[in-house]
Amino acid sequence: MEQRREYVAKASGGKLGYVHMFDMSAGALSQLHVDLDADNHAKQGVVVDVRNNNGGFVNVYAIDVFARRGYLNMMTRGYPSVSARSQLGQRSLELPTILVTNQHSLSDAEDFTEGYRSLKLGKVVGEPTAGWIIYTWNTRLMDGTILRLPRSRITDRTGAPMEMHPRPVDVNVKRPIGESYGSQDAQLDKAVDVLLASLHAGSGD
Repeated sequence: MEQRREYVAKASGGKLGYVHMFDMSAGALSQLHVDLDADNHAKQGVVVDVRNNNGGFVNVYAIDVFARRGYLNMMTRGYPSVSARSQLGQRSLELPTILVTNQHSLSDAEDFTEGYRSLKLGKVVGEPTAGWIIYTWNTRLMDGTILRLPRSRITDRTGAPMEMHPRPVDVNVKRPIGESYGSQDAQLDKAVDVLLASLHAGSGD
């Protein structure tokens, strides 16, 4: 993660930060809170990476961090002005972001991607997700064998089923075969380009 953070910082000229959610567990959510540290808050925007995330259950909490918007600031004597949400201890980034996914982003990572898209938090770059998004539970048979059986069906807010329907991307970028063994990352490069372009357009320059 630190290597990719340095990669994004270099590719963006130090303007963008980077976080990666490796899964959607409570531990990953706690790590997200740690990774969205002062350095990331000081950037102009942040690249959010959920590639190779095999899911979990915390997507709604993670989405809140990126969806919350600031409405006032607080300034303590001798310190710079900061968002009231952050000052009062609420997890909130309040910066432009872009999301990177791939075909190995599955289950709750797809819930996160759907939430990010439907709430219009930013562009999604990379590859459509796995389309593997149904909640299962363990069921033990008499001989001790354990089966995973589906128990919860997931739909988007229009009621359309998400299982077997990968979440789409706004900018489709496939990494060339073998690229992952080298130093380049075409998906991160494109995410940086798109987010920087949106920041430039938003500044009116």
